[in-house]
Amino acid sequence: MNYIILDLEATCWQGNAMDRNSEIIEIGAYRVNGYREWIDKFQSFVRPVEHPRLSTYCTDLTGITQQQVNKAKTFEHIFPLFEDWYYSLDGPHLMCTWGGKDMELIHADCLRHDVDDRFLPGFINLKSQYALLHRLPKEVGLIKALEYTEIEFEGSHHRAIDDAYNTAKLFLHYLDRWQY
Repeated sequence: MNYIILDLEATCWQGNAMDRNSEIIEIGAYRVNGYREWIDKFQSFVRPVEHPRLSTYCTDLTGITQQQVNKAKTFEHIFPLFEDWYYSLDGPHLMCTWGGKDMELIHADCLRHDVDDRFLPGFINLKSQYALLHRLPKEVGLIKALEYTEIEFEGSHHRAIDDAYNTAKLFLHYLDRWQY
């Protein structure tokens, strides 16, 4: 079994401006297997179209610059590349994310860009499962979960490729204990 550990970054604004729809600006994913082997990774920036100008808040939070997204292709060009990468190895795959927001963002961007999302499998919400696994009263963020597990965060928080990497470390730590 191969596991795809996915994380996304999206446009954002101070105070979570609810009147704006977030768009994916970075896709980061690692593929690991049931033998705890790191297979490969996928990373791409994505140029937003509805709100092409990143807020200062978003740039400060993610470290993603306007120049990086300006140079990127739009979602309808990047998502098929991710899909090709996803299926580049034979055998069963299972998508894993830290929370449910990433899959909501993908579905929303597929709808926005008229991209077929039928390939998307079900997924494991590791954030929910981590809380159940540790009998926590509520879900915790990735940083807190890594601290509880005594795994050091590497990279920059709120960068999709780094968050995916650290989520994959946590996933592999508990590989035999997740429910799927």
